[in-house]
Amino acid sequence: MVKNSYLHGILVGLVVPFAGFFGFYKWKFSVFTIKEFGTIIIHQKSILSAMISVSLLLNGAVLTFFFQKEKDNTAKGIFIITCIYALVAIACKWFL
Repeated sequence: MVKNSYLHGILVGLVVPFAGFFGFYKWKFSVFTIKEFGTIIIHQKSILSAMISVSLLLNGAVLTFFFQKEKDNTAKGIFIITCIYALVAIACKWFL
């Protein structure tokens, strides 16, 4: 059963991007340890920007799923978190 609440949407919106981060790491950088990967991200900010972008795409897919299921409150919670992640992505691109 899929819940329809803002809090559920916020939680889903927070968790899904971390799955995206992990998937991106496994897909492109699995030869490095997590610590080495952290060092790479610190020196090459474009990788962090790419990871955030992939995660935003995943949030967009989940957002669409909840709108299709007519769980509008959950979708709105996901949208709020997605907007926050988008602002973080822009900040990383401009200021780091």
